[in-house]
Amino acid sequence: MLLNIMGFQIGWFACVLGGAHGWPWLGVLAAAVAIVLHLYRAARPRTEAVLIGLSGLLGFVADSLLTGAGLLRFPSGQFHAHLAPYWMVAMWMLFATTFNVALGWLKPRLGLAALLGMVAGPLAYYGGAKLGGVSFGNPVVSLLAVAGVWTLAMPVLLVIANRWNGMAETAPTSAEPGTSARANRSA
Repeated sequence: MLLNIMGFQIGWFACVLGGAHGWPWLGVLAAAVAIVLHLYRAARPRTEAVLIGLSGLLGFVADSLLTGAGLLRFPSGQFHAHLAPYWMVAMWMLFATTFNVALGWLKPRLGLAALLGMVAGPLAYYGGAKLGGVSFGNPVVSLLAVAGVWTLAMPVLLVIANRWNGMAETAPTSAEPGTSARANRSA
């Protein structure tokens, strides 16, 4: 779990600082290394890769909506001014590596996950702004919008992680989330 947390933190700083200083590829490279190492450790890497890909897609849509609305502005790494930069998408993908490891305890606590998203999401973006990785059109409105996104995103991502858990030895069944197929067959 400690390696999972450290990998995410290193990747987060690389993404934000790389984006802030015109080296958006640096964060993507760091995130890719952490993701590859995570997938190497996964019991079912393809399943875990689906979770990571879905998180990246959700992050791209969410941050692109905020960017297109003028609430977020990024200094580098954008293919279009109204789209989220690719290093932010890499960060969402990197964050997905924590859902079945360091944040796995949150899966049955979706209300708490929403509350955590509402508080930690804006704090992360605010920290990213202090490091120069993002700026806000209107700081109060922007951070409230980020809070709204993350209030919804955390529980949704944890539900997806419960379904696409590549770190578990066996896949959870749809009948009983969080239980393994092997445990259901032996019952």
